[in-house]
Amino acid sequence: MKVTLTSIPVQDQEKALRFYTEKLGFLKKKDEPLGGGNRWLTLFAKDWQDGPELLLEPGPNHFEPLKVFQNALKEAGIPWTQFDVDNVDAEYERLTALGVEFTVKPTEEGKVKYAIINDTCGNYIQLVQEL
Repeated sequence: MKVTLTSIPVQDQEKALRFYTEKLGFLKKKDEPLGGGNRWLTLFAKDWQDGPELLLEPGPNHFEPLKVFQNALKEAGIPWTQFDVDNVDAEYERLTALGVEFTVKPTEEGKVKYAIINDTCGNYIQLVQEL
C-alpha cells in the first residue's frame, strides 16, 4: 500500500494553480473538467515526478463542513499539511522575494526547522527541514 494522491481544499482552483505552480514550483499533471466549473486538477513535485499527486480540491465551495473545518484550522494558525524542503531558510528567502506571506518565519525546534506560509486559498502550509 502506498499514497499516490493527497488533496488540499482550495476556495479557488485557478488561483491555487497559479500559487502552487508559480510560487511553490509544482507542475500540473492532470486537468480534467468535472462540471459546474470544477476540475480534477492535480500537481506533482518537479523533483519527484513519480511521487504522490496533490489534488487541488474545490470541496470548500460545495461542502459546508469542510469549509468550516478549513476556516477553523486557519483561525487557530494550524497548517493543513506539510511539505518537506531541503533548506527552510533558502525557501524563506526565495518565497518572500515572490511575495509569499509567512505566518511563521523559519524556526528551529528539536530536530527540525520549519516555517508556515499562507497559500492564499484558505490554508496554511508548513515547510519542514530535518536537521
